[in-house]
Amino acid sequence: MPFFFVDYWYLILVVPALLVSIWAQFKVKSTFQKYSQVGTRSGMTGRQASEAIQRENGLQVPIERTPGSMTDHYDPRGNVIRLSETVGDVASISAIGVAAHETGHALQYRDQYAPVKLRTVIYPVTNFACTISPLLILVGLVASISFLAYLGVAFYSLSFLFQLITLPVEFNASTRAVAALRAGGILTEEELDGVKKVLTAAALTYVAAMLVSLMNLLRLVLIVVGRGRRNN
Repeated sequence: MPFFFVDYWYLILVVPALLVSIWAQFKVKSTFQKYSQVGTRSGMTGRQASEAIQRENGLQVPIERTPGSMTDHYDPRGNVIRLSETVGDVASISAIGVAAHETGHALQYRDQYAPVKLRTVIYPVTNFACTISPLLILVGLVASISFLAYLGVAFYSLSFLFQLITLPVEFNASTRAVAALRAGGILTEEELDGVKKVLTAAALTYVAAMLVSLMNLLRLVLIVVGRGRRNN
């Protein structure tokens, strides 16, 4: 979302949130790298761990290789788990943790987990709203049309809602991952502690994204309300 008015609200609200986001990205990369160097008793790769979890839970989701690092994801449209080069074919705590997490997302869709269903429903609406909201706010402020500006803010708030709904989805996928790894005997309790650290670090990036979205929303509200008061 473009920042229309670089003012003190940006410095007070958005910049600190962006710094938290940068720290979260650093944290997840450093934690992933640390536990990428730690092997496991089972010697399983990320792909093998996902396949084992699927067998235990009656899933048959294809696993594909995707280029890059930390590009792992579950694609609900194609019903496929995509594991990166640093996860799918690697036997480490980080690789198994990430692969299990993505398999956790597949389990969510199978079980029709309510937050993931809601996120899927609002995703296209959120995309449209975030595309049009900058224009509505800009036109509303420049032309002193308060209704358009407030409508733009309302549309942008869907972005924050999407980020908010994403939190339970990601936390639940990690919870499912740890539970599946424990139930299947894939990792020891000590190894699971490492997985938890990797997944917790990853979760921080989603918390940071939600915080950035919230601070942007608050900033826009303050700008629009402030401009409205000056025009009255």
